[in-house]
Amino acid sequence: MTAAPIDFYFDYSSPAGYVASTRIDAIAATYGRDVNWRPVLLGPIFKVTGAAPLLGVPLKGKYAKHDFMRTARLNGVEMRFPSSFPFSSVAAARAHYWLSDRDRRAAVRFTQAVLHAVWVDDRDISAISTVLAIAGQLGHDEAELEAALSSQAVKDRLKSEVDAAMERGVFGSPYVIVDDEPFWGADRLGQIEKWLQTGGW
Repeated sequence: MTAAPIDFYFDYSSPAGYVASTRIDAIAATYGRDVNWRPVLLGPIFKVTGAAPLLGVPLKGKYAKHDFMRTARLNGVEMRFPSSFPFSSVAAARAHYWLSDRDRRAAVRFTQAVLHAVWVDDRDISAISTVLAIAGQLGHDEAELEAALSSQAVKDRLKSEVDAAMERGVFGSPYVIVDDEPFWGADRLGQIEKWLQTGGW
């Protein structure tokens, strides 16, 4: 019997989500698992939870930025904060789901390229042109994707994914669910590995 895939929820604008994205597939593969990559939007989620973007919180925000960079170094992940932050990740999230309906692995490769573009190359993915260019570099039809991003069906798909995530309890990024067991934060990657190794505790 094939083990259930791991659900990996993240927002492209989340530094912790980016760090986790560089390791989640390898962790899962070690234990014979696949990963469902599920981008979400923290904006609607924060409206429900009453939370505020962490980096904008006085005193705490300065520490958080320092800690995110330290966590990246600990995990051997190249990262720098984008010059435009915070930023909208709507176009990238819509593109992921549109691509995923056609080729799930291609969608993951696209998302990994987008995350690298943001957190390493400092590219502005709030601009649809940037998202289209990244997709085009991977061989996708930019004109077809551009049309899809403005379609009501694709807009509704992303909204339904965010709503479904909240129904499962997702309130932040990254949020990983392994066999119905939730883990929040990149600093829980070690616990996720241990859970997979032992079958839980």
